[in-house]
Amino acid sequence: VQLVESGGGLVQAGGSLRLSCAASGSTSSINVMGWYRQAPGKQRELVATITNPQGNTNFADSVKGRFTISRDNAKNTMYLQMNSLKPEDTAVYYCNLNDLWPRPGDYWGQGTQVTVSS
Repeated sequence: VQLVESGGGLVQAGGSLRLSCAASGSTSSINVMGWYRQAPGKQRELVATITNPQGNTNFADSVKGRFTISRDNAKNTMYLQMNSLKPEDTAVYYCNLNDLWPRPGDYWGQGTQVTVSS
């Protein structure tokens, strides 16, 4: 399984970006996909997750009400819509796929830079 992120870039505070994560290869029917981010000098942190097939979502408190996560299983793609961006959202954003059943596995993308200017 390979994950490829896209959609990062430079945006002013208050702006929006949409990240995409395309999965290629054979993924399990029960899994959790998520976005994580890592700012310089900080640990990687969870941003949001979405389960398959239920579509249940979970968000970090810092992004609740501003970010939404979705997935298109027909395209094997996950999205992160980021609105009302703040300078503290600046980080490298990573896509993660945690396959649970029937073929457990944990996969990461290469990351995409998001920079929010004040």
